[in-house]
Amino acid sequence: MKIEQKIDAAVAPLREKIRELELSFTQKYPPVKFLSEKDRKRILITGGAGFVGSHLTDKLMMDGHEVTVVDNFFTGRKRNVEHWIGHENFELINHDVVEPLYIEVDQIYHLASPASPPNYMYNPIKTLKTNTIGTLNMLGLAKRVGARLLLASTSEVYGDPEVHPQNEDYWGHVNPIGPRACYDEGKRVAETMCYAYMKQEGVEVRVARIFNTFGSRMHMNDGRVVSNFILQALQGEPLTVFLFLPSDLVNGLVSLMNNNISSPVNLGNPEEHTILEFAQLIKSLVVSRSHIQFLPEAQDDPQRRRPDIRKAKMLLGWEPVVPLEEGLNKTIQYFSRELEHQANNQYVPKPKAARMKKGRPRHN
Repeated sequence: MKIEQKIDAAVAPLREKIRELELSFTQKYPPVKFLSEKDRKRILITGGAGFVGSHLTDKLMMDGHEVTVVDNFFTGRKRNVEHWIGHENFELINHDVVEPLYIEVDQIYHLASPASPPNYMYNPIKTLKTNTIGTLNMLGLAKRVGARLLLASTSEVYGDPEVHPQNEDYWGHVNPIGPRACYDEGKRVAETMCYAYMKQEGVEVRVARIFNTFGSRMHMNDGRVVSNFILQALQGEPLTVFLFLPSDLVNGLVSLMNNNISSPVNLGNPEEHTILEFAQLIKSLVVSRSHIQFLPEAQDDPQRRRPDIRKAKMLLGWEPVVPLEEGLNKTIQYFSRELEHQANNQYVPKPKAARMKKGRPRHN
């Protein structure tokens, strides 16, 4: 490693600390409600700097609670929550839930896990550890401090379902050794752990089975929607997708956490759209010249998944309310800003001659 790179590596943490201090002095925070001591909760969000976690952080902060975000930044980004840095009710901890965490909290939203196929397939062992050991650690924490834990589970526990729509009593159709199994089975084991701790140790648990969600703060290469563009007209049946926004999801998660429902609850949008309709809608909103291309089907990718949300409607009074087109427009605007940000912050390497020293080249 060159001396300049070593200096940069050593100074980077100091720069980050200075930036945080600057933010704490200059930051104008979103409006936050005042809650009395008895109503204000200490809330931990694992994976709180991620796509859904950061939106949940916003809601709980604006509702007046004390929020601690834990993230190892594998898929989460500090910029998703940096607008809260310095606020007296907010704390950000760089920590991997695979390692134990000792903290005093009243509620735990356990969202930590890569959730898109490219991310969870990139390191399947890490995905398994996060969903098993990480969940075990969070359940242990909940037991020690008497906190209630909400597990962000997934519709992937249903695998490639043979029943439509899927209600919470359906056991699923999952390949335990397929490429998606690290996530699918990891979440299934996480659910098993939750109910074992509930039955044996009396831990209060809530389990949300989350269906496809999209919106601002998603990685542009997330892959969740793109990976569903797989069914060709060869089979004569269109692939369907059921999408909803993080604002709807966050409201469902908070409602579930604060209700007395310990069994799993589906959170998703039962409104049906074909992938082709969805692609054409995006194309029209972006006003793009791109053509729609059908790709070969990925192994074990579900060909159809539709949530039955009668339980959430009846017991939580919850259902998605944001129209699809409105959500897509917001997401498109966010991605446009991200592309502009990337274009304005591209690294321009020095000419090769300026980077080379005399003598034999070194390989670090």
